[in-house]
Amino acid sequence: MRHSPTFRRASGWLAAAALSLTLSAHAQPGDSAMRDALEAARNQQWDRVDEAAIRDHVLAGYVEYHRLRNRLPQAEPGQVLDFIERHRDSPLADWMRGQAIGRYGEAGRYGSLLAVADGEPSGTERQCHYYTALIGSDPEAAAAGGRKLWRVGQSQPSACDTLFDHLRDGGEIDEFDVWERMMLAWGQGETGLVRYLGRQLGSRWQEGRDAVERLQRSYADITRVPTCIGPECRGSGPLFVAAMHGFIRADTEAAMEAWRKIAPHLPIEETHRHAIEEDLAFHSLVRDIEHNLAWVDEALPRIGTTRVLELRIRHALSKRDWNDALSWIESLPDDSRDESRWQYWKARAHEQLGDTERAEAAYARAARGRDFFGFAAADRIDRPYSLNLERSSFNDEFRGQVDQWPTVQRTEALLRIGEEGLANSEWLHAAANASPGEVRALADYAARRGWHARLVQTTITAQLWDALEWRFPEAYREHFLHWGRQTGVDPYLLMGIARRESAYNPEAMSPAGARGLMQLMPGTATLLSRQLGISDPGPYGVLDPELNIRLGSTYIRDMTDRYRGNRLAAAAAYNAGPGRVDRWLRDAPEEFDLFVESIPFRETRDYVQAVLSYRVIFESLANGGSSEGVSMLSQAEKTVRYDASLLARN
Repeated sequence: MRHSPTFRRASGWLAAAALSLTLSAHAQPGDSAMRDALEAARNQQWDRVDEAAIRDHVLAGYVEYHRLRNRLPQAEPGQVLDFIERHRDSPLADWMRGQAIGRYGEAGRYGSLLAVADGEPSGTERQCHYYTALIGSDPEAAAAGGRKLWRVGQSQPSACDTLFDHLRDGGEIDEFDVWERMMLAWGQGETGLVRYLGRQLGSRWQEGRDAVERLQRSYADITRVPTCIGPECRGSGPLFVAAMHGFIRADTEAAMEAWRKIAPHLPIEETHRHAIEEDLAFHSLVRDIEHNLAWVDEALPRIGTTRVLELRIRHALSKRDWNDALSWIESLPDDSRDESRWQYWKARAHEQLGDTERAEAAYARAARGRDFFGFAAADRIDRPYSLNLERSSFNDEFRGQVDQWPTVQRTEALLRIGEEGLANSEWLHAAANASPGEVRALADYAARRGWHARLVQTTITAQLWDALEWRFPEAYREHFLHWGRQTGVDPYLLMGIARRESAYNPEAMSPAGARGLMQLMPGTATLLSRQLGISDPGPYGVLDPELNIRLGSTYIRDMTDRYRGNRLAAAAAYNAGPGRVDRWLRDAPEEFDLFVESIPFRETRDYVQAVLSYRVIFESLANGGSSEGVSMLSQAEKTVRYDASLLARN
C-alpha cells in the first residue's frame, strides 16, 4: 500500500461522470468557449479561438500564455515582463518566466534571458542557460554557479555544455574537478560517465584510472592500491570515498577490516574521512554487525550525525541497555534530543533504572508532543493528549469577499471546464504566496466547498500544523463509519490510514500503481472483490471513494484478524505487507513501544506512528475537539506481547 499522493487529472468513467455533473450544475457564460479556446491554444489552432467570447473571461490569461509562449524566442522581453506583471498572482507568471528563460537560452539570446530572469531559476537546464548568460556580465557568479552544476554524479543536459566548456577553457574547472566528478559518478553507478570523464584526464591521473579499474573488479583490493592519487595526492579523498561507498554496501564487515588497515595512512581531508566513517557506522548499525560495534562507539563522538546517533540509540533499546540508551540520547543535538520520541525514551530509561522523578519529568516533556510518542507519554503519566487545536472563524461578509478573490474565481472556473490539474496549481500557488490571514481564508473556502484533498494540501503548503479541523477534515465520514461497522474495524483507524495514504485525494496514484483514498493495488482490489463476491472494479472503478473504502476496510479487517485484533500490527502490515510483519514479530521485543522502534523500515516505522496518532486526532475532533475518553491504543494493545504469540496462525 505504499504511496506517493499527487494531484492528477480525472481519468476513466468515474472522472468523466463527475466532470459532466460539475459542468451541468455550475457552467457559466463563456465557459464552453473558454474550454474550446484553451484546447485550441494548446494545439496552436488559433483560428478556432473565439476571441470575442473569451475576452472578459477570468481565464483569458491561460490562452494568452500559450499564444506568447509559442512566439518565443522571437517575442521581446518587454512583452514577457508585461505578462508576468499582469499575472503575478497566478502560477502563469512563473511558468512564463521559466519558458522564456529556456527558449531565450536555447536561442542564445542571453541579454533577453537576463532581462526576464529573477535570480537563479529552478531546473538544471534553465540554470545552465542562466549561468551561461552571466559569463559576460558577472563571470564570478557564472563560475560559482557552473561549478555547482558540474559537481554531480550524473550527466547534465546539453544546455550545460557551453558553460562547462567555457569554465574548463578558463581554468575554473581543472583536472581535479574532472576527477572529483568521475568519483561521484562511480559512487552513483554511472559507468558511462565514469569512462567519459576518465578520457579527459591527463597522464598524471593514470595511476588513479588504474586504481579505479582494479577496484571495480574487486573492492577488497582497496588495501593494495596506491594511497596517493593525482598531483599532491588531491585525488585520494574522492577515490577512497567512492570505493568505500561501494565496498560498505557490498560487505560491511570486510570493509571495516580494510578501513582499519588503511585509515592511518591515508592522506585525505577530514571531510572525506568523515564521509567514509559516517557511512561505515550507519551500515554497521543498520545491519546489526556486533563485531563493528566497538569501533562505532569509538568513532561516534567525532562522527556526530543525528541519523547514526539515532540508530545507536535504537540498538541500545533493542538490547534493553537502558544506561547505554540514556548516554547516547544525551549525545543528540539539542533540537533532536527535545523531540517527544527521545524524551519518551529518556523517560523509559530512567523508569527502568528506578529514577521515578526524572522519568516523570521526561514523560511530561514528551507529552507536549502531538504525535505517537507524545500520546504514549501522556498515557504513561495519565494526562490528556496535547492537541494544541487552533480554530479560525470568519463572518459572512468577509467570506463573501473571499468568494470574489481572483485566485478563487480562476480555480472555480478551471474546475468548471475540467482542468483539475491547473486548478490545483492555481490554488496551491495562492496558498504558498498568501499572508497568514489570507491562507486561512483560502483554507476556510476549501472547507466550505468540500475540497478535502485541496484543503489538506493547503494546510501542508502553508504549514498550518495546528489547524486540525482543516488538516483532518470529515471527508467521506459516513462511508468510513458505515464500512467500519460492517467490517468491525475501528472507523478512526480507517480515517487515519486514508489520510496518511492519499491525503484524501480520491484519485491519488502511486508510482507503484496503488490507487484511491486507501491506495489499493489493482491486484489486491481484484482479490478483495472476489472475496466479497462483487464485480472486479478494474483500475478505474477502484477510484470510487465508497468502493475504495469498502475494499480497504476489508483488507484491514483481514489484517486485524491475522494479528488477534491488534491495530498496531495491522497498520504495519497495511504498509509493509503481512509477511514482513510476521517476521518482525518473531524477532521482536515484547512491548508495543519497543516493537514500533524496532521496525527496520523507516517508512513503515513512521507510517505506523502517523496512522495511530491520526486516529487519535480524528476521534478527538469527533468528540468536539477534546481527547477526554480517547485512547491511542487499547489496554490490550499496550500490554500484549509483541512476538510470535500475536499471530493468529503460528
